[in-house]
Amino acid sequence: MHDQGQRIKVLSAGIFSLLLALGVARFAYTPLLPLMQGQAGLGIAEAGWLAAINYAGYLTGALTASLISDLALKDRLYRIGMVVAVASTLVMGLSTDIVVWAVSRFFAGLSSAASMLLGTGLILNWLMRHGHRSELGIHFAGIGLGIAGCAMLVEFLTPWLDWREQWFAFTAVGFLLLLPALRWLPRPDTAGLPANSQGMADHPPGKLYLRIFIAAYFCAGVGFVISTTFIVAIVNKLPNLAGQGNLAFLAIGIGAAPACIVWDLVARRIGDVNALILAAGLQVIGILLPVLAGGLVMTLLGALLFGATFVGMVSLVMTMAGRYYPTRPAKMMGKMTLSYGAAQIAAPLVTAALATRIGSYEVGLYLAAGVMVVGTLLLLALKLVEPRATASQCSLHKPE
Repeated sequence: MHDQGQRIKVLSAGIFSLLLALGVARFAYTPLLPLMQGQAGLGIAEAGWLAAINYAGYLTGALTASLISDLALKDRLYRIGMVVAVASTLVMGLSTDIVVWAVSRFFAGLSSAASMLLGTGLILNWLMRHGHRSELGIHFAGIGLGIAGCAMLVEFLTPWLDWREQWFAFTAVGFLLLLPALRWLPRPDTAGLPANSQGMADHPPGKLYLRIFIAAYFCAGVGFVISTTFIVAIVNKLPNLAGQGNLAFLAIGIGAAPACIVWDLVARRIGDVNALILAAGLQVIGILLPVLAGGLVMTLLGALLFGATFVGMVSLVMTMAGRYYPTRPAKMMGKMTLSYGAAQIAAPLVTAALATRIGSYEVGLYLAAGVMVVGTLLLLALKLVEPRATASQCSLHKPE
């Protein structure tokens, strides 16, 4: 009973860390972007650069995480990262200097890597060491809750506070999230593996399998970053949808919150790779619905579908990485996230360049959908090498 209570606290710590580092420090930028453009003079190209710099910070953090094997060091960096998340949020409201904003967004990216990789790895290690299922659906619900929370908070505060004051409000929320994110995650067990730790043996995938997987995850990164960065600005510019951007961002969060749990169940029935293929195909539809079908209902449906798929793909990939490397989950997580992070740097810059020329971020959705089609094809190709690449695997999801 005590162990079950501890499990709840550990998973809650992970949720609060994602609410802080991804919801507050990272995703608050999306609903606040139109306000910063209207009130603080942030330009179209500069907005894309700030997004890219944020993801450069995330990529730097991912690279760092992939090189660290010491659990105690990971734990220290995770805790530092949570404090940095609050500090970087505060700095956004203290200046209108684009350089200061860029530095803040970079460190916010570092903090999000601390939560997504170091925090997730620590939690996954704790779960497996204590005999719990390694699925991370509950943990990753924090991403969707963070997105939804940001959208609701901005929608509520906009009539009362300007862009600067809202960054201060997010800082206060971040401080409240910081306490359980730090206190409820136990220090890692650095002793040897437990005696019954057969499931803790590493089973790395084959090289060809991993290369195709990394390329597919790059495509997923492009699909993710364009919508989550620019969706509010895009929807606000669509015919008859002015002012509805935050509602679309809220729908993404609502779709994302339970998605990981759902996709865990789907993966148990049809297998991990099949679940990824299904999620990628549905994500293409979700990305295109706002611009092809139009109207508020189809826009919200597309946002729900997008939210339900992008975070599900992240959860599935991270869970698979944890099963390939249960003793060093950040090893593969780091490699996959380097690919995902590179996409998150390149895609906003390309989108911003196209939007500057065309005058709208809408073109980015077509770019995201096209790249996601390529990613879906790569996942299909992955099935051709899966038996040979995973012959040594015994713990991944298999279709029942």
